[in-house]
Amino acid sequence: MDEVSSGRLAEADDLAHARDGDNAAFTRLVTPLRWELHAHCYRMLGSVHDADDAVQEALLRAWRGLARFEGRSSLRTWLYTVATRTCLDVIDARDKRALPMDLGPSSERAVLDQLPRTDVAWLGPYPDAGLPAARSEQREAVELAFVAACQHLPGNQRAALLLFDVLGFSAAEIAAMMDTSATSVNSALARARRIVAQRVPARTQQQTLRTIDDTKLRALVTGFATALDRGDTEALIALLTEDVTWSMPPLPHWYHGIAAVTDFAVQVPMTRCPSWRYRTISANGQPAIAFYLGTDAHGPHDAWSITVLSLRDDRIAEITSFLGAGHFPPFGLPASLS
Repeated sequence: MDEVSSGRLAEADDLAHARDGDNAAFTRLVTPLRWELHAHCYRMLGSVHDADDAVQEALLRAWRGLARFEGRSSLRTWLYTVATRTCLDVIDARDKRALPMDLGPSSERAVLDQLPRTDVAWLGPYPDAGLPAARSEQREAVELAFVAACQHLPGNQRAALLLFDVLGFSAAEIAAMMDTSATSVNSALARARRIVAQRVPARTQQQTLRTIDDTKLRALVTGFATALDRGDTEALIALLTEDVTWSMPPLPHWYHGIAAVTDFAVQVPMTRCPSWRYRTISANGQPAIAFYLGTDAHGPHDAWSITVLSLRDDRIAEITSFLGAGHFPPFGLPASLS
């Protein structure tokens, strides 16, 4: 018996045991799919914390409803059906996730002493360590620009786009998953693609990153972090595009253009923040930095932001600093550095 046939028999055996109430067998069935279900829920909901809850709820629904799984589709397809419907319930119950750009125009000068907007459901960063490096389409589909664009779609369009373009389900399969017709799915797909195309760059971050060697990429990322720490304005400007943006959810103000971004950098992180430490990471399939802030160079530094960089050619075109220590645990990062 070959390995594939053996695996199918093991899955069928686990499925039979799970239907009889064997939780360990159910866990074996769903564990290989959990990371991709989580990524799907993040794309749908724009929040790693919402994705955590949605996956947990979806698997609970699947466990309770396993007796209704008749095997007419694959287990993977059925689990995606349950997860998608769970996400659609969440979308119906709350506002879409947003970035500061969705709230209003940019500020030309640094706005000091901003207060966080707690009445906004903010987009959050995604710890993409579980995504397969070889599958660029999976990493492209968690890039900030794409996930942010998806938040502007109604739930049914969002689901259709992700299930078809990212995950490769057919229109007929999606129609069955969403209890609608293939015609409705194709119509939702067409509308979703038009909206997303207006909001995402023609060139993905994965395509850009493939043109930059690892040494140059490390120099770019660490150069940005050290320029902030040293207050080196010239070094910072050299790394940025002319039309660079910088946003810091949950703060509502954001900056567009090298003059406004530089003014903010000089007025706030370079002046008002005494000491920085950082770790380079990856978030949303993009280079990112975990920043820690301290009162001086020798004392403890506390978690401050997950800053995701979007590149164009070999410059930084967008800086998105997700403020708050709550973003750090999903990345496996400590709350402070001594």
